[in-house]
Amino acid sequence: MNISKVIIHSAILITLAVPAAFAGQGDTIQDRKENQQDRIAQGVKSGQLTAGETANLESKESGLNKEEHNMRAADNGKLTAADRAKINHQQNKLSHQIYKDKHNARKQ
Repeated sequence: MNISKVIIHSAILITLAVPAAFAGQGDTIQDRKENQQDRIAQGVKSGQLTAGETANLESKESGLNKEEHNMRAADNGKLTAADRAKINHQQNKLSHQIYKDKHNARKQ
């Protein structure tokens, strides 16, 4: 195989692979919930989160879940773009809180 064919084949593979690689970039609300629960569980297991920190994070997660449920109930099971933006903002805040609590040097 000559070099030009190798370049063309590589370009085709890249063209096909790049969109697939970015397809999962937009995590869903559920994906983020699961990820954040995993991060909390890992923090408990490693001792990075105290019982109080864990309870606080779980309470915030529960409140966010209830708010999402209420938003969906208000719009026939769907979330509006504004609802999604609000939940995303709150998930960002919770994510930062998980990070801060896991890295504050308090040990269980």
